[in-house]
Formats: sequence, structure tokens, C-alpha cells
Amino acid sequence: MIVGAFLTQNTAWTNVEKAMAQLRRARVLSVAGIRNTPIADLEWLIRSAGYFRQKAQRLKNFVAYLDQRYGGSLDRMFARPTAELREQLLALNGIGPETADSILLYAGNHPVFVVDTYTRRILDRHRILPLDAPYEDIRKLFEEALGEANFVSECETQVPQSAGAKPEGSCHPPTRMSTARRTAGAQVFNEMHGLMVGVGKNFCLKALARCEQCPLRELLPARGPRLKSTTEARRRVRSR
Repeated sequence: MIVGAFLTQNTAWTNVEKAMAQLRRARVLSVAGIRNTPIADLEWLIRSAGYFRQKAQRLKNFVAYLDQRYGGSLDRMFARPTAELREQLLALNGIGPETADSILLYAGNHPVFVVDTYTRRILDRHRILPLDAPYEDIRKLFEEALGEANFVSECETQVPQSAGAKPEGSCHPPTRMSTARRTAGAQVFNEMHGLMVGVGKNFCLKALARCEQCPLRELLPARGPRLKSTTEARRRVRSR
């Protein structure tokens, strides 16, 4: 998921899957593979993801950072405290909050919530926060609300995905590039983000909101002004 976090920037996941398949066929979908592949070859392999020159260089920069600071070990990197590691990732060229949090959650199993376009759209249409709300306000809103919730996950990472039907988008298995153990908190954030993606892709579409079929339809507020602060947003989220 580390590679996917870079490749998914400004493109659809279907394009990322094609690039990942290319890397997998070339047997370079690993830290060592990214390190040892000439950048021109790496650009060609990830071309389907778009902005391939930028993304290839960012992947190389990440591996260089991993080598210099952690001796090339993802385990050593992900053993660092969440806040410290997040600050380091954000200092790297080409890594913004969403990319950093995707790496932390899906590769390192750190308990952080990933805010994406789907999350923003759902919050806006439920009149909780506007589309342009600061990233950190949205992240903290979810982390505080989910941290207080008595949430029991139905997605166990030890159970094969084929073992039973789960809501679309509700579970992302740990990345093969990391052996970090998933904590209960990380699983909650993982599954909640997956569910938000599922709603955004299937019901809360950009061009057309399928509210009548949406599983969140009963939570839609009556027409009215948006909440005026994140404090009010927290109160609404807790009351649901």
C-alpha cells in the first residue's frame, strides 16, 4: 500500500491497479525492487497511473529516506511513534496529509484516519462540514468520534477475504510490504474509511447522489445551514 499511496495521487484507483500489476509482473513491487530499478524503467512500469515521472521520483525519494534514516527497514520505521513518523513523512517532497496517513494506516497499521474526496463529499452533503474544510479538522473529528465509540469490527484481518461476504470497501488487508501488526484502533479507522469509500463510490456520486438507495439516507439532515464549527460537528457525530 506504500506504493499505492503514491500512485493514487490525482488518478483513479483502476489506473493504479494497472501500474501495480505491471510492477508485480516485473517482480519489483518491494522496497528492494523500487531501489534497484532504474528510474526510466520505473517510469515506464507506472505509466498508467499518470504523472509517472513525478511519482517515480517520489518513490525513489521515499526509499532513499527509508535507507538513510532506517537502514531500509520498514519495521524500524513503523516502530516510531505515530506523531513523529507522520511529521517525517510530511517533510518529504510529494507527500501530503492524505498520502502520509494512507502510508501510516494501510502500510504501518498506525491508528490515523485517512481523509479523501469521498469523505469530504459525504460530510458536505450531510451538512456537517463544507468541502473545503481543513484536512486536520476532518481527521481529528473522525479520530475523536471513533476513539470514543464502542465499535466492534466485523472485518478480522486473519480471516481470508473469500471466507465471507463483507460490505464493499469495508476492509483493506495489510500490505505485503509491511509486517506491522494491526491494532484494534487501526482496524476501526481502516474499516470506517473503507465504508466511506464504498458509500462514495456507489451512492454519494459526484454527479448524482443516490440518496434513496444509500445506507446513510436516514442520517441525512433536513435542509438548513451547515454547522458553524467543528465543535458542533463533533456533537452531531457523537449523537448518531
